[in-house]
Amino acid sequence: MAIETGKKPLELKRELGFIAAVACGVGSIIGSGIFKKPGVMASQLPSAELLLLVWVVAGLMTIFGALSIAEISSMFQEAGGLYGYFNKSYGDFVGYLYGWSAFAVIQTGSIAAIAYVFSDSLGYFVQFPRLGAAWEAITLHVPFIGDITPFKFIGLKACTIALIVFLTVVNYLGVRFGSALQVLFTGLKVAAIAVIVVLALAFGRGDIGNFTQSALGTGGATGSVFILFIVAMAGAFWAYDAWINVTYMAGEIKNPQRNLPKALATTVFVVIVVYVLINLAYIYVIPVEEMGRKYVAAEQTGQSYLVATDVVSSFMGRFGGAAIAIAIMISTFGATNGIMMMAARVYYAMARKRLFFGSMGRVHPLFRTPGNALLWQGVWSSVLVLSGTFDQLTDQVIFVSWLTYALGALAVFVLRRKMPDHPRPYKVWGYPLTPVVFIFFSLVYIVFTLYSDISGFLDGRFPLINSVMGFFWVAVGIPGFLYWNWKRKKRAEE
Repeated sequence: MAIETGKKPLELKRELGFIAAVACGVGSIIGSGIFKKPGVMASQLPSAELLLLVWVVAGLMTIFGALSIAEISSMFQEAGGLYGYFNKSYGDFVGYLYGWSAFAVIQTGSIAAIAYVFSDSLGYFVQFPRLGAAWEAITLHVPFIGDITPFKFIGLKACTIALIVFLTVVNYLGVRFGSALQVLFTGLKVAAIAVIVVLALAFGRGDIGNFTQSALGTGGATGSVFILFIVAMAGAFWAYDAWINVTYMAGEIKNPQRNLPKALATTVFVVIVVYVLINLAYIYVIPVEEMGRKYVAAEQTGQSYLVATDVVSSFMGRFGGAAIAIAIMISTFGATNGIMMMAARVYYAMARKRLFFGSMGRVHPLFRTPGNALLWQGVWSSVLVLSGTFDQLTDQVIFVSWLTYALGALAVFVLRRKMPDHPRPYKVWGYPLTPVVFIFFSLVYIVFTLYSDISGFLDGRFPLINSVMGFFWVAVGIPGFLYWNWKRKKRAEE
């Protein structure tokens, strides 16, 4: 239910220009992935040329998706992104399931996980307090999720929740505050990455021959090159994830028909350039085979290996770890803020359609923000932090995320047939090839992920089939749809 002022309900204020929209997009995409994924990807695909190709192909597929969704985003101006597009294309039920998943796990889990990485990096400089062993050992087992350890690393979790609370308040006070913070931290993180690239190439004592090295076929890797390429692409897709979040802000972007499609394409292009450049710096300093070997060795001892720390240490010595910790803190701070600011618009849009808790559809009368949606998002994200299950949950639902991206691209065809006369200020470049290619790649990724999860479950590597469990958590929201839809129909009949 919207707050009434006179006869018209309050609406979100259009205060975001093109630059702010791009900053929000870039800031929410570039988080911890570019620092944490290169090591594991090198262990999966020990070939410099193919590894760079993975980043380019994953980026191109992402930009194909962005160009496809951009056509739909130019047609509709309301907040909510894919939630609203699915309503128009497939009906309220599919739209609701997407929005429910975003609130229950996808977006709130991402907020919790990225904010946790911020605190973990802060731990390089600060020792967080911990409870006694007896308290930390308290465990609650939740079926289909895993073990919850609410008191383990309580100082680290408290810092994470404090960050979530702070950013919730910032965004509650106005989109202008949140977007200004996002522009600042996006600039800082891109500048930090640029400094790493320049210094690594200038002083990293690297070897240009590293770019042509490959350990494929020498015993360092097994299986077909194609399978290895797809496996490594999963890490790149994770690093590119959150590109869709720009569409959530459609209700607050100035001239959305023009600025939103441009912002989507520009956002992904900027991230592709940043990711390729930093991977060039990584490979120049450290051979890919060595990256993979160090990652595997660290995993076996339960430690974390960051290629970036190794690279920066090559020209900064023992201060390299501190420099990377600061870079990750800047990056994850901006990513947490970006996702928090944009994702709340999904629950707000659902509530305005009377398909979620009514209070989430209210616009704050002074700040003109979806205040209640932001507050509830912050509360649930904090609960996930305390539970410690956000990584398990996001692993289980990331499969569903890519299914929704494929459905988003498919919606281009659905809406061209369903609404042929609706104005389209932007039409997808390369239609129909662009959305078809994106849908095809999404389906390949989905099928392979399902195959990998089932194989891992059968041979005992995974306790659950994560992709199937993703569908389970989506299905948990179905009773909510039945209730809210019944309530909405009953109100319409009165």
